Amino acid sequence: MPCRGSAGEPARAEAEAAGARRQDLVQIRRKHEQSRRSFLAEGALAVAAVAGSSACETTAKFHAHYKELSDEDKKQLFARLEAEVLSRSGVKVKIRDPKPMDGVEFAYALDLTLCNGNRRCAEACARENNLPDEPKFRYIQVVEMNRGTIDFEGGNHYYEHDQVPVKGKVYFPVQCQHCENPPCCKVCPVEATWKEPDGLVVVDYDWCIGCRYCIAACPYYGRRFNFAEPTIRPSRINPDQGYLSNRLRPVGVVEKCTFCLHRTREGRYPACLEACPTGARKFGNLLDPNGEVRVIIERKRVFVLKEELGTLPRFFYFYG
Repeated sequence: MPCRGSAGEPARAEAEAAGARRQDLVQIRRKHEQSRRSFLAEGALAVAAVAGSSACETTAKFHAHYKELSDEDKKQLFARLEAEVLSRSGVKVKIRDPKPMDGVEFAYALDLTLCNGNRRCAEACARENNLPDEPKFRYIQVVEMNRGTIDFEGGNHYYEHDQVPVKGKVYFPVQCQHCENPPCCKVCPVEATWKEPDGLVVVDYDWCIGCRYCIAACPYYGRRFNFAEPTIRPSRINPDQGYLSNRLRPVGVVEKCTFCLHRTREGRYPACLEACPTGARKFGNLLDPNGEVRVIIERKRVFVLKEELGTLPRFFYFYG
């Protein structure tokens, strides 16, 4: 706490400084009065003000919501994040922000007849999206079930076999379904997750406060939470990064599959599809009448997970 000033100039200077700090807080509250994230920022600013810290030093750690950032704001933000990665890991990365393409709504289709449970999709996803060595988790969960059943909850999520497929077993990959009506977005108190025009459900990891409401709301186990500080070997860091996709995430946030938007928005396939040795995975534009995914939906007997919930997934399953 600052010492009490004596009468005269020191007292007036202290009063002016306190008034300036109060004005800073008022301006911040007016700008972000609806945001829980801004509440945390204001709390940090208030603590810094009481301690005599510079408001600029505190607010530098926070920024406006992604949708409010100008191109120049993003340029400065990405440069700062790139510098932080270089300082911590010695790896020079490039963070981009590819935009949705007009006339494109992405969708996935998966041939369960061809999936043999090899999990190469999950490992390719981990490498592409900078998933940590510790704690180890995957965006794609491949569930092993008895042939003739679709027991998603009761299946084996953690099987370890020398060889797959195992006789009498079938395999069912599950990841974020990028729903048309995503319950995860509805429950987020700070709007850190939302649906983009091309159908992709994204997360701004700088705005996520780690409340995990979205995890509770998702019926597909499509999200993961960083309970511990993620660690990844510098040799495994993918330097080609998207701000809303595979950039390095901090502790205490929720993350998920983004259909590799840093790739797919530039006309490339998701990493999981390219890694699949059986050709079970199909990806494309739902609005393209001649596209592979659209043809599968129209000509095959497709289904979605938990259709009765009305989430309208963009991830379709079928038997070839």
